[in-house]
Amino acid sequence: MDRKEFLKTSGLASGTLLFSKYQGLSSAATKIRIGMITDLHHDIMHDGIERLSAFIKEMNELKPDFIIQGGDFCMPKKNNRALIDVWNQFSGPKYHVIGNHDTDGGFTRDQVVEFWNAKAKYYSFDSNGFHIVVLDGNEHNESPDRPNGYARYISPVQLDWLRKDLAETSFPTIVFCHQGLDNDAGGLENGSLLRYALEKANEKSGKKKVILVISGHHHQDYYNHINGIHYVQINSASYQWLGDDFKEMRYSAEIDKTHPNIKYTVPYKDPIWAMIEIDAKGIIRIKGKKTVFVGSSPEQLGVNMDNYVYPIVPYISDRKLIS
Repeated sequence: MDRKEFLKTSGLASGTLLFSKYQGLSSAATKIRIGMITDLHHDIMHDGIERLSAFIKEMNELKPDFIIQGGDFCMPKKNNRALIDVWNQFSGPKYHVIGNHDTDGGFTRDQVVEFWNAKAKYYSFDSNGFHIVVLDGNEHNESPDRPNGYARYISPVQLDWLRKDLAETSFPTIVFCHQGLDNDAGGLENGSLLRYALEKANEKSGKKKVILVISGHHHQDYYNHINGIHYVQINSASYQWLGDDFKEMRYSAEIDKTHPNIKYTVPYKDPIWAMIEIDAKGIIRIKGKKTVFVGSSPEQLGVNMDNYVYPIVPYISDRKLIS
């Protein structure tokens, strides 16, 4: 298992071996293009509508096969209807992943699904010869030994559904989950079990079926290659949370009054998102946006970066990977 950030060349080298081992993708696969934005946090940011509007405008120009938001989008409350209206301006298919903050304020995941007009809490679909799985990483672990904080768990019921879903498809598969399966610092509590389920699906199929897992949640930019599967973290569209020890007024007093939680973050000046493209040869290309911090950077504030494991950066890296 390799938990390090791969350089582009090493990612290609390991991917080439895997491509040979698994004899490529399904003959039904053509090419898929996905526009992804995640962790907008409209309920914290004062300019969430503007950030989403910029994403939707570009997606309508680029026309991907579908768009998806990776969670921590907005709570299902009436005054967030304007954000949903912006989302629905995309002219093609659009999908949702539920994040842990979408149920803040006492809302349920069922209310979130209804408000967003999402397919379900977890579901799958096919697009251009690829199979897409969307997981709900917000289920409650009944164990008394579970860690404190937000639920970040895949229940046995959902795990059983996932195993059956993977067994029934012959298409190369992309998995989306809000929380990282590959990040011990706040990722899925049972991430190792989920990764093993994906690896077993590949083993049973005799080919590389699950090729890519994409998450948000961590507001960082990193990549892991674990037992033949690519795990990519897509950075937040808006900020990284730093907390009370590093609070800084980065906008006007008026904005601070109406959106008081922004000062506990290090915001990104412009919204960032990614275009993900996979072709029939198994080449994965990710094109990310780049911007700068508003106000002091984490380094200038003296943040201990070891607490975050991966760097805090205001961009999404371009990547080229081979499946």
